[in-house]
Amino acid sequence: MIIGQIKDGIVIDHITAGHGMNLYNFLGLDKLDCQVALIKNAESVKMGRKDIIKIDRVIDIDMNALGYLDPGVTVNIIKDGKLAKRQSIDIPERIENVIKCKNPRCITTVEQELPHIFTLKDKENRVYRCLYCESKAK
Repeated sequence: MIIGQIKDGIVIDHITAGHGMNLYNFLGLDKLDCQVALIKNAESVKMGRKDIIKIDRVIDIDMNALGYLDPGVTVNIIKDGKLAKRQSIDIPERIENVIKCKNPRCITTVEQELPHIFTLKDKENRVYRCLYCESKAK
């Protein structure tokens, strides 16, 4: 299978196999009017299998959201057909408006305009807690 080269855009690489569609949906890539390629289960020496997303335009991406959804992804920025920047994404210390607090007594259920902010409490087990009520993210 051959997917064309990108002149100016983004390649999200090293996505855990099977997670590409989750990232595609979260980033709202279906709403873009440019070419977007989702490659599922590509062979990888490092990972065995992986997913890849190619976007034929440079867009703003929430790197913290990517790190929460699939830590270990790599974001490559392509300019004039060449790699301009490569960034490995790790699990973030803080995420905002990626997930919502499930605690019905949390202030975010009453104050709708408040952002849903979670902070990392246990990196090894990927445990996040709500900034306002300390409820564990599910």
